[in-house]
Amino acid sequence: MVLVAAGLAAALLVLLLLVLVMFYLWRRARDRSRYQELDAAVPPVPACTAQALLVSQGSWVKPVEIPFTLPPRFTTQTRSSPKTEEGEEKVEVMKTDILAHRGSLSVQSWYPVGTLLAGLYSSPALSEVVAPPPGMATRLCFSVEYRHRGEQLAVSLLRLGNLPPRFHGNVTLVQLRLLPDDRRPRQAKARCTGPDPEFHDCFLFQVSGARVTRATLSVCVLSVSHDSKRQAVGRVLFPLQGELGQAGRVLWRDLEAEDHNHCSEWGDVLVSLSYSPSLQRLSVEVVRARGLQLVTDSGVCVQVSLQIHAQVVKSKRGGVVKADRDANLDHKMAFKLRAEHVDEACLRFVVQQPSHAHSEPWIPLGVLVLGPFMYARGPQLQHWMDMVNTAQEPVKVWHGLGRST
Repeated sequence: MVLVAAGLAAALLVLLLLVLVMFYLWRRARDRSRYQELDAAVPPVPACTAQALLVSQGSWVKPVEIPFTLPPRFTTQTRSSPKTEEGEEKVEVMKTDILAHRGSLSVQSWYPVGTLLAGLYSSPALSEVVAPPPGMATRLCFSVEYRHRGEQLAVSLLRLGNLPPRFHGNVTLVQLRLLPDDRRPRQAKARCTGPDPEFHDCFLFQVSGARVTRATLSVCVLSVSHDSKRQAVGRVLFPLQGELGQAGRVLWRDLEAEDHNHCSEWGDVLVSLSYSPSLQRLSVEVVRARGLQLVTDSGVCVQVSLQIHAQVVKSKRGGVVKADRDANLDHKMAFKLRAEHVDEACLRFVVQQPSHAHSEPWIPLGVLVLGPFMYARGPQLQHWMDMVNTAQEPVKVWHGLGRST
C-alpha cells in the first residue's frame, strides 16, 4: 500500500509539472501573437508624404534647417465600393486615431511635418546686447566667473569698442594671463575687423579659491598688420579681489595705452628688456626719458641695479648726458642672471643728476622697479613677464617714474 501511494503521488506531481509547462508555453505564444499584431497595425507612409525619418537614423542636416517630425497618428484603411459606370473602382480612405487610447505605443517611423528655420530664432547681434558706453576711449567687454566646484576661473571675451581708426583694417589679437603665476599666454583672434571687433571666446584658468582673490587678470590687445607686424594697442589689468561676487555680469574696462603722450608727475623712461636663458644674460637698455623734473643743469644719467631679494648683486651707471626734460639716455648694459633666480630678481632704475660739489651725493629725479610679483605690480610686472615669456626678444615699454625716497 505504501508503494502504491508513493507512485500515485509521483504521478500527480509529474502531471502537475506538465500542466504548468504547457500553460507557460501557451501564455508566451499568446503574448508573441499580440506583439506581432501591434507591429502589423503600424500604418504605411501615405504616398503624398515625404520620406519618413527612422528613429534609429542619425542623419545630419544643414544648420540652417532643423527637421521637425511627429509620430504617426492615423491609420489608413481602404474600402472598395462598387464599380462606377466608367468601370473604375472607387476607393474610400478611412482614418482612425491610433493615439486616442491611453497607454504605451511603439512605432517604427516618424512623419516629417517640415523644418524649423534656425535664422528665425537667432539671438540678436552682440552689438545690440552689449553696446559700448559713450566716450572715445578704447574699451574691452568681458566677463569673469569662478566655478568653486572645479576650482576654475572662466573668462569670456566678448568684444572691443572704439578701436582707433589706424587699426580698423588689421587683425586683432588678445593675450590673456593670470598673474603672477601664469607665464604662458592664452590667445584669441577677433572674428571680424573694424572699430568694434567681436571675439566670443571663453578661457579656463585652473586656480584654487585661496589664490584667485590675490590674482590679477592681464589682457593685452595687439593689432597685426598685413605684413605680420604686431603693434600693441593697450592692456587691461583687472584685479580679481572683490570682483567675483556677481558672476557672469558684463564688464567694460578702458585700455591703458602702451605709448601714451601723457607723462607722470616725475617723468617717464623708455626701457627695453631681453633675457637669454641659454646665455643666462639679462640685457637692459634705457633708451630715453621725457618730462623730467630737473633740479640743476649739470646733466642727467641713469643708474641700474640688479637685486636678488634684499641684496644688490651689481649696479651700473650710464654716462651723463645733456640736462633736458626729454633726454636721450641711450644706456645699454647686461647682467649675469641664472634661470633659477629670474623669479627672485628685480631691476631698480634711478634717474639722477650730479651735484655741483663732487663731495655731495647725486640728486635722484625718479625711481622705477621692474620685476616679478614680489617686487612690482601693474605695467612693471607685466613688462617683466613679457620679457620672460618672449626669450631673446627685446620688449620695450614706457614706464612712469616714482618719487625717490
